[in-house]
Amino acid sequence: MFEVRIHSRGGQGGVTAARLLALAAFRDGKYATACPFYGAERRGAPVVSYVRIDDHPIRVYSQIRKPDLVIVLDQSVMDVVDVLHGLKPGGVVLLNGIGPYPLQGFSSYTVDLTGIALRADLVIAGSPILNTPVLGALAKLGIVSVDSVKKAIAEMFSDPRNVQAAETAYRELVV
Repeated sequence: MFEVRIHSRGGQGGVTAARLLALAAFRDGKYATACPFYGAERRGAPVVSYVRIDDHPIRVYSQIRKPDLVIVLDQSVMDVVDVLHGLKPGGVVLLNGIGPYPLQGFSSYTVDLTGIALRADLVIAGSPILNTPVLGALAKLGIVSVDSVKKAIAEMFSDPRNVQAAETAYRELVV
């Protein structure tokens, strides 16, 4: 089973990114679940979401304590949450940002999801929406296929800028 933990702030699209990733995995013929974890948070508060992907039915629906992949949609969350806690040895971290961000003992990748969202004018209530661009980066990492990402995004959003943002992140992520 491949387990993903997504760290974001309320309003950035982390919960929707989890749903989109699970849907894309399903489109790839996998089993998948998405589970948000938040209380009475408000826009801007730290939020965590979880995704499990497997070739077999998934019978667990809970927090993920030992993820294979951690996604950080807002690096300021790292000031208040230990995003690497429990990350499996050899785990991967995908960060929204510019330039390399080396993390001792883990592979890390950065892509400017915020810049991609702003260039595509994917902004709601003043916040760039990061859920669709991050799916393109996940396709580049091989977590799901590009075709399944496009299908999942098109199922959830009618605005073609969302698919375009995912395609841009796919091109811009350097692996």
